Amino acid sequence: MSNKMNLPDDNERNLFTPQMTAAMVVTAFVTLLIIVIVLLVNRNPHHSGTANAGQDQGQVQQTSPVIKPEETPSGDVISPGDLDFWDMYPEDGDPEGDVQGAGSEDEDKPVEPDDGTEPPEATDGRHTLVINRDGKEEWVLISPYLPKNDIDASSLVLQSDLMSYYVDGKETSYLGVSVDKYDDYIDFIKLKDAGIDFVMLRVGVRGYESGIITFDEYYADNISRATQAGLEVGLYFRSSAVTPEEAAEEATALIAAMGDYNVKYPLAIDAGFVLNDTSRIEMLSKTEKTSVLRAFVDTVKASGHNCALRADKEFLIKEIDLSKFSDIDIWLDNPGDLPDYPYAMTMWEYTDSATLDGINGLTDITISFIDYTQK
Repeated sequence: MSNKMNLPDDNERNLFTPQMTAAMVVTAFVTLLIIVIVLLVNRNPHHSGTANAGQDQGQVQQTSPVIKPEETPSGDVISPGDLDFWDMYPEDGDPEGDVQGAGSEDEDKPVEPDDGTEPPEATDGRHTLVINRDGKEEWVLISPYLPKNDIDASSLVLQSDLMSYYVDGKETSYLGVSVDKYDDYIDFIKLKDAGIDFVMLRVGVRGYESGIITFDEYYADNISRATQAGLEVGLYFRSSAVTPEEAAEEATALIAAMGDYNVKYPLAIDAGFVLNDTSRIEMLSKTEKTSVLRAFVDTVKASGHNCALRADKEFLIKEIDLSKFSDIDIWLDNPGDLPDYPYAMTMWEYTDSATLDGINGLTDITISFIDYTQK
């Protein structure tokens, strides 16, 4: 029997070779596994399937501080609160919004007290200040669809209660006073000599509580004597009508009051609320007020005469739909230094405390920017 002798070199070679082989295989496997894990972690979320879309989206949000809208999967629902950058944009798409100061941090800040500075509406050119009858101020948005006031304030000249308006160095305005039964006897000749061109005579009034029409004493005599003095004449009615029928009745009374006189200035309706009291018209909506006044206008226009609406700024801007009166003239009743009214008008009562020869006590004066004798 022969025995083969194993030499030391042979035993060492047989043990070393399998160990090295296994180590290399394990190293290769671990390296490959690491590469696969890295690739999976860094995959773009929109490469994943629908079932994993929400999970991958959350991973992207954790690894990246910025989310691009175009990278959001169409199947996900994300509210603006989940995306911080939405707070950078102004509300309602206002291009003038502050894109720097928005966000939850600002919402926690207390409201700063009024420091007396003007609100942004005062200088943006898109709002007008309305002083309500309760004394509160309100900035109202100016409609871009209504004809605008094109009066150049720098062309108004006031001397001793008498105002003039100039265009290209030529006076183009006319002065008038409104007269009612409380003015007693008026010397119309002295009034004309004082610089007055026309008078607006009140014919009657509807009671703001009772709704009953009463006519001014001596209105017919005033029409006659003012005409004889060489003054132009217009008529107006103080309305508290709450139905179109009542407004048409008031217009009919004005038309009848003209008689055979050549009345060239407007037949006007004097509309508005009553100071320090409640008028019957306050129960009307804006639409109803508009409909009532429109009935007066239609009745006057059907007679072929000029028509005007007299009211203050608050009533004109807030209480009626001005777009329904673009075919008539506006007689603004807002005493002041400037005609602070954004829309077109033809007459403006700029003072109610003037002193004139021919009238006892204080009176109002209206400036007309057109010559109604030529209209």
